[in-house]
Amino acid sequence: MNDPLGLTPPFPPGFVWGVATSAYQIEGAARVDGRGPSIWDTFCRVPGAIADGCSGDVACDHYHRWATDLDLVKSLGVEAYRFSIAWPRVRPDGHGAFNAAGMDFYDKLVDGLLARGVTPYITLNHWDLPQALQDEGGWGARDTVHRFVEYARHVHARLGDRVRSITTHNEPWVMAVLGHQNGIFAPGLKHRPLAMQVSHHLLLSHGLALQALRADGAKAELGIVLNLAPFHPATDAPADHDKARLEDGLLRRWYLDPIYHAKYPEDVLAELGPDAPLVQRGDMADIAQPIDFLGVNYYSRSVVSAAEPWDAQAAGHETTAMGWEIYPQGLTELLVALGRDYPVPALIVTENGGAFADELSHGRVHDADRARYLATHVAAVSDAIAQGAPVHGYMVWSLLDNFEWASGYDKRFGIVHVDYATQRRTLKDSALWYRDFLARQRQR
Repeated sequence: MNDPLGLTPPFPPGFVWGVATSAYQIEGAARVDGRGPSIWDTFCRVPGAIADGCSGDVACDHYHRWATDLDLVKSLGVEAYRFSIAWPRVRPDGHGAFNAAGMDFYDKLVDGLLARGVTPYITLNHWDLPQALQDEGGWGARDTVHRFVEYARHVHARLGDRVRSITTHNEPWVMAVLGHQNGIFAPGLKHRPLAMQVSHHLLLSHGLALQALRADGAKAELGIVLNLAPFHPATDAPADHDKARLEDGLLRRWYLDPIYHAKYPEDVLAELGPDAPLVQRGDMADIAQPIDFLGVNYYSRSVVSAAEPWDAQAAGHETTAMGWEIYPQGLTELLVALGRDYPVPALIVTENGGAFADELSHGRVHDADRARYLATHVAAVSDAIAQGAPVHGYMVWSLLDNFEWASGYDKRFGIVHVDYATQRRTLKDSALWYRDFLARQRQR
């Protein structure tokens, strides 16, 4: 397939190209081989929680189809595959005995990738906390911090010698705010002080896990993945500028300032007031551990209005099926700003992609809109590198259509189409574009 924009931007030697998935969204096999329930298994059974009333019980059945899925990964010509470990598959109760069958699955997955010449990038926590830990307070309980460190050490002991990188958490803001403040993601709670305490415990567990893994002799690159966006005021009104700075503080600086400066931003603490988390002596130093990379998940910018929420569609801007504005230049802006504002050794775009209304017809999915989305965002990464941002890799979200959390199966992000009735996989035109683009990159 031809490049939809005729773009072949130059990328530095060693730049890593990949695709990404997460366990609960694709694995299925929810009650197979000793896997315990996660908070998402529970949340999916709350009436009205998921748009189509479905769950990840089967999803893409990747647990049983992993070998052919890895063949798909190889066929794309990518160098890296980012996936997550399901904590309840590895340690069903969150503490106590580990589940050998669960770890055996990830052993096979890692070895299968290496046999196909693809480098594994693993994420320890992509939101699927064991329900047993949630019953004991979940991320609101400080004890969960220590259970996470134990889990991280166990996974590292089994897989750490063969993976390129280990991410502690994927998008802690989502777990804290959408899960504990807005209540629209698992575990479905609505309590702002709890949400902020959860954010602190996630950061603390990240820092303590990094210390433990390095003490255990970790050779893999260690980091964290954040969902980030540039914040633009809707107007030049001072109230909109103030609101944009606060929102940037809650999304970006709240997580990066502790990691790089061992403190929470003062303006955000002032706004939180009594909702600020309880921080014990030594916590901030424990959080501020060196990271080898910062993973960046980017989908759109955020336009902020103090008066009312800004609507990209109402404003006449092009959007994805999620209603998110298509704004590739925001990725350039974000990456350049991160390299400028923090001493980041390496940035990796760990997720970037778009949901569109795909249609499988005569064995093909002609998703020119997704191919264009990817092409323009790849070009945005190239622009960021040209401006000095230390970007070392880019991964498409997602390899497969999958369970899209509260949206169920209606929203498709994959570059590979999944017929959920038959589990048949079909490469979309966007996958063919990505494959051909990477082939041209290798010829440069």
